[in-house]
Amino acid sequence: MRFYIVIPAHNEEVYLQKTLQSLVEQTLLPSKIIVVNDHSTDETQTIIDQFSEKYSFINGIKIVSEASHAPGSKVINAFHNGLQKLDEAYDVICKFDADLIFPKQYLEEIAKTFETNPTCGMAGGFCYIEKNDTWVLENLTNKDHIRGALKAYRKTCFEAIGGLKNTMGWDTVDELLAKYHGWDVMTNPNLEVKHLKPTGKTYTKAAKYKQGEAFYKMRYGFLLTRIASLKLALKKKSFSYYLDCIQGYNRAKNTNEAHIVSEEEGKFIRKLRWKNIKSKLF
Repeated sequence: MRFYIVIPAHNEEVYLQKTLQSLVEQTLLPSKIIVVNDHSTDETQTIIDQFSEKYSFINGIKIVSEASHAPGSKVINAFHNGLQKLDEAYDVICKFDADLIFPKQYLEEIAKTFETNPTCGMAGGFCYIEKNDTWVLENLTNKDHIRGALKAYRKTCFEAIGGLKNTMGWDTVDELLAKYHGWDVMTNPNLEVKHLKPTGKTYTKAAKYKQGEAFYKMRYGFLLTRIASLKLALKKKSFSYYLDCIQGYNRAKNTNEAHIVSEEEGKFIRKLRWKNIKSKLF
């Protein structure tokens, strides 16, 4: 299978070399890698140049966006810029972060997942972070969810969901829409990826309402939003996170923010979410 990879990178000089090195050592090499240097002010471009000179399948582009790290929009804008530079001769398109170390068989195992299950539209491993000199699961979401840091999409699934949404919540709605279109989302617990920079480390204070806003845009409704917000707040051990989510939802509702799914898709999403909740309770 032909893998194309887009890596958004903003001031990633500390991590990017390790990410790219792990990708050029894969047992199944990617056909193309585009690294999108998004307004970096450090040596990120130098690292991109070093790898692109040595490996013909690696290329870099430069873009200039806002300096702040807004969840969702900044990284997806960068991804879209990279995607536009690629042709369509791929089987799998990946959006990877620039602060990961992949095990050598990662792409090979992901390819096997797609090949053995023709209804698999998305596949991925799990992120691990270092704590007390030990790599532990970055347990922010359910084990049936693929983290936004390491998304891999079958081409036909990627096209069916309309690509990636330019907003917070893009890495949840993509899976919900994949299921809406009849695709399976599959995770592989044996694929342990080292995540060198914990999620949300560079988010700005202005981004604290974005998760609640995302719930509104995905048409969760108020009750589902409260349940999802509480669940995330418990994992983050922060009651203020719950309050921020609810405030973000209300702000989006009061300002009539545009939804990112249709009414029919929203109905499917709510039904699926309630089904999952009931299955865990009973």
